[in-house]
Amino acid sequence: MTGCPHGGSEFNDGKKAEAVEDYDTALMHYQQALKADPTNAEYKLKFTLLRFQTAQHHVEEGQKLVASGDLQMAMAEFQRAAMVDPASAIAKQEIQSTMDAIAARQATSQGRPAAPPATGVAAEAESKVMAGPPQLMPLNRNPISINATNDVKMLYEAVARQAGITVLFDPDYATRRVTIDLPNTTLEQALDVLSLEGKAFWKPVTNNVIFVAPDQAQKRRDYEEMMVKTIYLSNTILPQDITELINVLRQLLDLRRLQQVNAQNAIVIRDTPDKVMLVEKIIDDLDKAKPEVEIQFAVLQASRDRLHDLGISPGTTAALAFAPNSSTTSSSSSTSTTSTSATPSSTASLPLNQLKSLSTADYNITLPGATATALLTDSQTRIIDQPNLRVVDGQPAKLRIGSKVPIATGSFQAGVGVGATGTAGGVINPLVNTQFQYQDVGVSVDVTPRIHLNNEVSMKLTVEVSSVSGTSSIGGINQPVISTNHIEHDVRLQDGEVNILGGLVHTSTTRSTTGWPGFSQIPLLRYFFSEEKEDNADSEILIVVIPHIVRKLNLTADNLRSIASGTDTNPAIRLDSEVLSPAIVPTPAAPAPNGNAPAPGAVAASLAPAAPAPAPGANAPGPPGGRPAPGAPQGQGSMAQLKFDPPSGTVKVGQTTVIGLVVQDAQDLYSIPVLLQYNPAVVSVEDVRQGGFLAGSAIVQRVDKDRGQAIISATRMPNVPGISGSGTVFGIVVRGVAPGPSQISVLQVNARNSQQQPLALITSEATVNVTP
Repeated sequence: MTGCPHGGSEFNDGKKAEAVEDYDTALMHYQQALKADPTNAEYKLKFTLLRFQTAQHHVEEGQKLVASGDLQMAMAEFQRAAMVDPASAIAKQEIQSTMDAIAARQATSQGRPAAPPATGVAAEAESKVMAGPPQLMPLNRNPISINATNDVKMLYEAVARQAGITVLFDPDYATRRVTIDLPNTTLEQALDVLSLEGKAFWKPVTNNVIFVAPDQAQKRRDYEEMMVKTIYLSNTILPQDITELINVLRQLLDLRRLQQVNAQNAIVIRDTPDKVMLVEKIIDDLDKAKPEVEIQFAVLQASRDRLHDLGISPGTTAALAFAPNSSTTSSSSSTSTTSTSATPSSTASLPLNQLKSLSTADYNITLPGATATALLTDSQTRIIDQPNLRVVDGQPAKLRIGSKVPIATGSFQAGVGVGATGTAGGVINPLVNTQFQYQDVGVSVDVTPRIHLNNEVSMKLTVEVSSVSGTSSIGGINQPVISTNHIEHDVRLQDGEVNILGGLVHTSTTRSTTGWPGFSQIPLLRYFFSEEKEDNADSEILIVVIPHIVRKLNLTADNLRSIASGTDTNPAIRLDSEVLSPAIVPTPAAPAPNGNAPAPGAVAASLAPAAPAPAPGANAPGPPGGRPAPGAPQGQGSMAQLKFDPPSGTVKVGQTTVIGLVVQDAQDLYSIPVLLQYNPAVVSVEDVRQGGFLAGSAIVQRVDKDRGQAIISATRMPNVPGISGSGTVFGIVVRGVAPGPSQISVLQVNARNSQQQPLALITSEATVNVTP
């Protein structure tokens, strides 16, 4: 027990907890064991490895919670991972991204836009930078009808008045007289037609100001806004994939400022917003995860050798030898005795005078023997290989199963060895300069698949099945004999279809009989005078391939549809007119503020003109309290109210106050454009803030301080319902200009619900007293 390392029980408890995947408990036990024996290398290694594994486990659990929408619990898991392993970079990244997601969710629930995360001076400055050029956001989205023959600049201004925007012209733009007939068109369409007729192009400067310049290449370079965007690719594998995509974009859109970044798998582009959108469209269509297919092979190789050897193999030759006897005389010195004996002569020499005495005793005969054989040999070999390959579409894959067999290569030179007696003619030893190469023996598969959209797979296959079938001596070296079955095949199969690439059945039968002629043909007795040998060899090889598509090309309807891309010299995005839904009901044209009628052929539909600005010190006219707003439909039951809160207030000269514009009893309020009138000599509208009723809505404002008018509008985001109830829609910041009273009244309001139907509103007035 004293020899056991300290902390052994804690270490064992940690292994048990790790076995049941209780990583937190296991890490605690390993930590206690390491504290008990800090110099134990096994404890230290186990603690370090499990700390990483435990942190990774918490990160994976947090990612699952993020996918399910439980951000708070996910944040707890990520924080736990960072506590376990402070060096975990992915835990820190997930914590930051989860905090951003929680902040964005809270901002959305409170009706305010989510602020981008600021992690430094550069990030804070970047959060204030516009994401792109200004977007045109006119107050009036009514269809425009115009039939006129006039100066193109005047037509631009006429269309701009209808939409509540301002138009500016390049000093070099030469005007011309054109004829326009546009019934019920959108603002963008009307501006495009005017630009086409007037040889010009227009661009937004702010949300409600456009700039018109001559349509010349230099002018476009001077005035067209550009944006920079980094597009990260998700499915490229090799740098060649990015290069191919770059070539496609440059060829189609004639791009010059486009750079690939292989290290980050990204593309950086600087060009006009339309070209950037086209690039994003093309990349979204092409940057798809490549399809994958799992190819299942079945290789069956079977062989059987059966040898049947039965019978008695008699001798076929008899040797007759002549061996005459020779006399040998021996004498003894002790006695005078002489004896003579006859022995066979090995030299088979005999005097001629003894030929007459030859007899059968002078001949030897060697009789043949016989061998009885009863042998049965039966050998079977069965090889089954079932490899699976998962291959990316269009990428070659290789599979090698088996072993490497050495094969001698080089030059062979025969040499004569020296025998034991020191003379030539002994064992011949080859003098060789031998090198060896290794050859793959077994199953070899090369495949390149191509997955089609109709769930078919085309494959270019090369399958080779080889084995060592024997050896052969070459130059005194035993070389392996390799039997090979090779198939090269191009095939197109359905998903899951079974195809036999090649089947080879080889059968050989060899029969041989050895025995005495005649006797070997006698039934039954032939087995005593002959030997029969029968050798049967069967071999079979079968190769089966089955493709299974495990990932298809994910194409959506947006990937398959085409989009308008402008002209050859000016690639651009064209928006559908359905996207631009009306926001204000058109009203008949009225006399201009100076009392003159509209010019002949001028606009046929326009926003209700503003009333003449009152003289300094006078109160602005407005509708009496409690009267429905102009243009609002009547007879829709109990109508909602639009009033100021507070209805009266006091402000000092130079100071500001906020007056709320409150809606009561609204039903499904989606958008509310309002035209306000006030006395510009007494008060001034400095800003319009968003109220809490239409939280998250887009606010458009245009204040004309000289005429004492303010056009403000709030519209909900697309595809969201309207809001019902009561609350503050706008907060109007009013500054005192000079002492005196001033009324703030609603000249026009065109509220609509989510179905773009008008809503009736009863309006009221507010009074602001400015004191010295």
